Amino acid sequence: LAHQDSAGHESVIRAGGVQWMTAGRGIIHAEVSPSDFRQRGGPLEILQLWVNLPARLKMSEPAYTGLQRGEIPALAADGGKATINLIAGDWEGASGPVRSLTGVFMSTIELRAGARLRIAGLLGRNVFLYVARGSAAIGGDTASAFHLAELSDQGDELVLESEHGALLLFGHAEPIGEPVFSHGPFVMNTREEIVAAIDDFQAGRFGPAL
Repeated sequence: LAHQDSAGHESVIRAGGVQWMTAGRGIIHAEVSPSDFRQRGGPLEILQLWVNLPARLKMSEPAYTGLQRGEIPALAADGGKATINLIAGDWEGASGPVRSLTGVFMSTIELRAGARLRIAGLLGRNVFLYVARGSAAIGGDTASAFHLAELSDQGDELVLESEHGALLLFGHAEPIGEPVFSHGPFVMNTREEIVAAIDDFQAGRFGPAL
């Protein structure tokens, strides 16, 4: 996947890599297939998340980080039956290469057959857990591929198990607790801020068009 944006960032991310972009006060970007992929073809699987920012950070400087698979720490757990690919946040003394403005923890987790992984320190945090492949047992229920698990913020820990193996996208963060108003690609707190964002875009304040 090739990335280009109006702040001057360009990169091509290959299998297992991650892009982390902060839109902040405004950026124009494109995510497209690079020329070599268009020529040779092949399977393409992408997961895209939009992570909100609180009002105090909405006008942050736009930023971009592109990481290949080898730049993401792969941490073994449960005797090697589980691997935490640490994108952002901390795990048992290790830190992910992405520095989130709001302390978001983000990872992919590979569970091999028979794996059991305990994750603590989740009390009061919003948890994101998506099953990309296989199936996983979560608190007595089973979630299969292409399902998002909805979890309570009342518990402090989570136990993940997989009988036959699974690939999960797992993250958590403190709730922001502010209104969300969105329109098209713009996400702000109020309608008035959306109108201002559209005006900024139309006036060219997001940078040059790609």
